[in-house]
Amino acid sequence: MTTGEQDNWDALWTNGRLATMTPGGAAYGAVEPGALAVKDGRFAWIGAMADLPAGAARRAPAIHDLGGRWVTPGLIDCHTHLVHGGDRAAEFERRLAGVTYEEIARAGGGIRSTVRATRAASEAALLATAETRLDALRAEGVTVVEIKSGYGLDRDNEMKMLRVARALAARRDVTVRTSFLGAHAVPPEFEGRADAYIDLVVADMLPAVAGAGLADAVDAFCETIAFSPAQTDRVLAAARRHGLAVKLHADQLSDTGGAALAARHGALSADHLEYTSEAGVAALAAAGTVAVLLPGAFYALRETKAPPVEALRRAGVPIAVATDCNPGSSPATSLLLMLNMACTLFRLTPEEALAGVTRNAARALGLSASHGTLEAGKAADFAVWDIERPAELAYRIGFNPVHAVVRAGRARAPGPTVP
Repeated sequence: MTTGEQDNWDALWTNGRLATMTPGGAAYGAVEPGALAVKDGRFAWIGAMADLPAGAARRAPAIHDLGGRWVTPGLIDCHTHLVHGGDRAAEFERRLAGVTYEEIARAGGGIRSTVRATRAASEAALLATAETRLDALRAEGVTVVEIKSGYGLDRDNEMKMLRVARALAARRDVTVRTSFLGAHAVPPEFEGRADAYIDLVVADMLPAVAGAGLADAVDAFCETIAFSPAQTDRVLAAARRHGLAVKLHADQLSDTGGAALAARHGALSADHLEYTSEAGVAALAAAGTVAVLLPGAFYALRETKAPPVEALRRAGVPIAVATDCNPGSSPATSLLLMLNMACTLFRLTPEEALAGVTRNAARALGLSASHGTLEAGKAADFAVWDIERPAELAYRIGFNPVHAVVRAGRARAPGPTVP
């Protein structure tokens, strides 16, 4: 677990209990007691205290005693809609009165109501509200977050959202991966003309976003209330032509074959998956596509059909967990709460849940080579926790035991990184 043993280090952390999250060994990849060294923002050495190289203390100008605390990789929220205008509390009340999410959407609410608010908001206003949501995630040890567009539904407003997402990375000392979600819903000006809107997404919006370098991936909502498999296929194919990775909202409300469609395009992830069939699971496994589970949406919509977790396990499909932070179906800004929900609602083990916001979440964003585990050579992003065992992160509800967060080898301040 070493690299560059003869080099000096920037800092050394000792006397920790490391949940490295590397697979195939001890539970949680645990190393106790362990130490880790950082050089130029990356891990230069990780291992047991007993294996520290001779003279290690002389090689680091800064030495930090972890005091027996647990250390995990920085947490990764791999599916959010963090940038948006307005809220949908009124729709929450309507759902409690018995109106379904699908009925609200078909009546012009749902995503379309957020589109109206987002189009009306300035970039500065969107940035200010998104910073507040992001700060809540950062306070719980999140160091990487994915942010989707999808509430603009025209070229200018989609690009506005993605610019805000990029700006958040500079202002909040966090790694941001962006996904263009132009195919999120049919905008009101294209009512009854979904194919024509997909023409616009493919021929105009996607090329503009790609040309401006605003997106790392392209996503779409393949569902009965959104876009058909054929329409979604066109979007994903266009994304690949532009050299962008793909992701997919799949099989959330019905089995439309979304998981298999995502797999056919080599998607990084397929997300939601409540109605995914055995054939869809097999397709994900063959493609190496990550299954991203979103228990916040399952909970908020009071769904009863859980994703096929046992089938995913049997097939060896990597399982990630995310907040799906959005104003309608998952107004959640706590990734720690999602760990508990993933265990209680979907029956993940605490170790599976933690892997879902570290190792597998990194894979869902194409970041496995640099994030998600405590390993030499990877980005020195990690969280230090005041807990007795890693399972506490999933066990407790409404409790944040973070002691410190380190990003790129530096302790992270709680507030903005630029004025």
